[in-house]
Amino acid sequence: MIVVGSDELLDLPEAWPVTSTAVLASGQVAQFVQDQVTTPNGELIAREYIQHPGAVGVIALDEDLRMALVRQYRHPVRHRLIEPPAGLLDVEGEDHLLTAQRELAEEVGLAAASWRVLVDLFTTPGMVSEALRIYLARDLGPVSAPDGFARHGEEAHMDTVWAALADVVDAILDGRLHNPTVVAGALAAWTALQRDGFESLRPPDAPWPARDPLRAS
Repeated sequence: MIVVGSDELLDLPEAWPVTSTAVLASGQVAQFVQDQVTTPNGELIAREYIQHPGAVGVIALDEDLRMALVRQYRHPVRHRLIEPPAGLLDVEGEDHLLTAQRELAEEVGLAAASWRVLVDLFTTPGMVSEALRIYLARDLGPVSAPDGFARHGEEAHMDTVWAALADVVDAILDGRLHNPTVVAGALAAWTALQRDGFESLRPPDAPWPARDPLRAS
């Protein structure tokens, strides 16, 4: 049994050599590719995955620790999911925090005066390259949607709901909520609250090193 210390709990960038890449399909958001990868012992393996631009999510909490959520249809899983505001990092050069602020305004009509980083994750590292950063937004107030914004597709049919953070955590642990952004974000917010409080979280401009190798590839 190998027991590691706290300073060893770190995901490290590593890239095995890729001898070729084939684009199997291209869509509006992502590409489905196949890489021929050489393992450290020289074996050649084929790995298929989705190249994804990355995303941000927002856990927006009011003064009573109620969370702003949307109910949105997700066709791949055939469910209407309860989710936090979130969006793709598909605007070249746009700051991550600015994307989160824009999504919060567009999806639930809110602005926040206080921002922190809750958690960073890879949503499905075996099949999708998506890196996700989830922010905590507090000191909320109403705001108009950005100029020119219009909902379409699934977004035209979603609505906004509020729920207590504690109730969201209970629903997650009961197996009633499944969206990875709400699961990771709500549990991270609850953990931070029970430990040292939200002020102990990383600042909104904290480095995001896990995303850097993906942008370079």
